[in-house]
Amino acid sequence: MTDRIRLGMVGGGNDAFIGAVHRIASRIDDQYELVAGALSSTPEKSRESGAALGLPRVYDDFKQMAIREARRKDGIEAVSIVTPNHVHYAAAREFLKRGIHVICDKPLTSTLADAKKLVKAAEASDALFVLTHNYTGYPMVRQARAMVAAGEIGAIRVVQVEYPQDWLTIEQDFKQAEWRTDPARSGAGGSTGDIGTHAYNLACFISGLTASELAADLDAFVPGRRVDDNAHVMLRFEGGAKGMLWSSQVAPGNENALRIRIYGETGGLEWAQEDPNYLWHTPFGEPKRLITRNGAGAGEAAARVSRIPPGHPEGYLEGFATIYSEAAQAIHAHRAGEATPADVVYPTVMDGLKGVQFVDACVRSSQRNAAWVAL
Repeated sequence: MTDRIRLGMVGGGNDAFIGAVHRIASRIDDQYELVAGALSSTPEKSRESGAALGLPRVYDDFKQMAIREARRKDGIEAVSIVTPNHVHYAAAREFLKRGIHVICDKPLTSTLADAKKLVKAAEASDALFVLTHNYTGYPMVRQARAMVAAGEIGAIRVVQVEYPQDWLTIEQDFKQAEWRTDPARSGAGGSTGDIGTHAYNLACFISGLTASELAADLDAFVPGRRVDDNAHVMLRFEGGAKGMLWSSQVAPGNENALRIRIYGETGGLEWAQEDPNYLWHTPFGEPKRLITRNGAGAGEAAARVSRIPPGHPEGYLEGFATIYSEAAQAIHAHRAGEATPADVVYPTVMDGLKGVQFVDACVRSSQRNAAWVAL
């Protein structure tokens, strides 16, 4: 593509893992060029990171960046926001009100009040808002979603999803752990906000269901920790299906073990993030069937977001890249004054709101001894 989208970045400096992920993902399909950034919470660190990346324009803060870029004829068309959660609302608002498309990391915000305000800001703007729930970009997740929508497992009865990790099993003091366990920056949810929102989003994305109520039992097992590091959540979906969600960052032996199982009246589906190119389909009363990415049995929903032949692994970075590429198609359609193509799928600001509502409901439920609460 010769007409790359001019991209800016807020956050994601030299010592930020997720910033590098977003930069790589934005370039995998060669649809963006990073030209500006406000890369850190201090001007000095921002300039240092900008110089290391060779950015043409580096700003002291995101507000300065939004104002100046909006005035330029060659200013950024989209911005990636890859900061701790508490910065998302203020940063996104500055760009949205200037008509600059926003690609924001999850969860949407650190508080439900900010999430609701950000929805209003997005609705009032002509710009697009994309949330990077990257697991929705995996080909076999798209395959599972298409199979559910086509009725291949019948009406859904049960959704089981889990996301255990072990990296916070003991107290940690490095940057990524520090802000994620600080409620002022992460929000009221710990594991629920950081990885539980991924699990919840995936359950809703594949199943097509909307949760109406939940009952959550949250724990902070590490002494002194101020946010949850383990959550057991029961879900009730509209239409009668039931769900269970487990998120944990204190489960030794687990790295990023996101896993989902969906059971309907006529069959079941199973997918695991650490083995992402495989989807298991079991029609009731028949042997399990393995569907592989770009292999026999995989359909168009998976094929359109696959990049390489079957047998070669695609995963985390490519999942992120799919979200960036879907956003690029929507941005190009917006440029041309056209509707976004019908097959383009990406998480929106409303998906982000649902994620923050999930965290808020989990906290409220747990405070009431795991009582059922409405979403």
